Amino acid sequence: MTSVLRSLRRRLLTPNVSETKLATRGFHVKNDASRELLETVGESFLTGFAYAVEARTPVEAEERLEQVPLQFRGFAYEGAGMGFGILDAMPFGGRKVADFLAGRGDDHIYMVYVGVGWAMARLPRFLWSRMYAPDPLLKWLALDGYGFHQAYFRTDQYVHGQYQESRFPWPAEGPAWYANRALDQGIGRAMWFVGGTDPDLVASMIEKFPEPRRADLYAGAGLAASYACGAEEEELHRLLEHAGPYRSQLFQGSVFAAEARLRAGLVVPHTHVATRVFCGTTPEQASRISLDNRPDQPIQGDVPAYEVWRRRIADQFVSLGGVSQ
Repeated sequence: MTSVLRSLRRRLLTPNVSETKLATRGFHVKNDASRELLETVGESFLTGFAYAVEARTPVEAEERLEQVPLQFRGFAYEGAGMGFGILDAMPFGGRKVADFLAGRGDDHIYMVYVGVGWAMARLPRFLWSRMYAPDPLLKWLALDGYGFHQAYFRTDQYVHGQYQESRFPWPAEGPAWYANRALDQGIGRAMWFVGGTDPDLVASMIEKFPEPRRADLYAGAGLAASYACGAEEEELHRLLEHAGPYRSQLFQGSVFAAEARLRAGLVVPHTHVATRVFCGTTPEQASRISLDNRPDQPIQGDVPAYEVWRRRIADQFVSLGGVSQ
């Protein structure tokens, strides 16, 4: 494919940057700093998407992705995961996600899997069989990405209307009951954006959901608050206080965020603040909690290994005595 055709493909496939503006989305604006941060996150995601759909190979995209500022580079890799996922679903698309994960994308594997979920949200369901998410442990991150997308772009329905999918058809091998749990984790992540990083507003939105859904929503919010940033230390303490009985889920989400940033070499000062507040520890120690509790073999039974992993991490919050206020 010539460079002209690749450039045309980029223009045709890449969403308009205006879609990332808080005013366009109708999201809460806490202050100018948080608005700028969240909009930069969205722009970085679209930058990564564009790099992927225009590149001749994943390696070519990686060279450009590595130039994205450290704080936002993970979001660019997430966008690239979406871009390569969409290309894989197109005729003669190949296995670009697989090639991406065989290179530098592996350092950002969590974000790439989430990006695959974004691709699913933009593609008809009959193409989902072409999605590359082979790891039985991490495949649920694709549904996290799908849930984020739906809450971000269909906010009235998924956030304010507390909509929940019925009989979600992916992954085909199930277990089917867990799909909505994974989707809610992504919806909770998106609510950090919908609420403009305002912990009081985010918590109030979560509390409007049925009680059985709140644990996963708080886990997602904790991950976003730790990874995306946008709040001062005192505000993070307020979110922790709001979480109440779901503090262990907030802890779990923050642990996942620390592991994702540390694995990719993207730890920023806010990462230290968030893990100190939510986990009572450093990003390095939080990441170790994630790795030490990761299942090293398939889990038998109806509970996915991914959920076993999350529960083990949440249990560490209890065994460590929780986070003091």
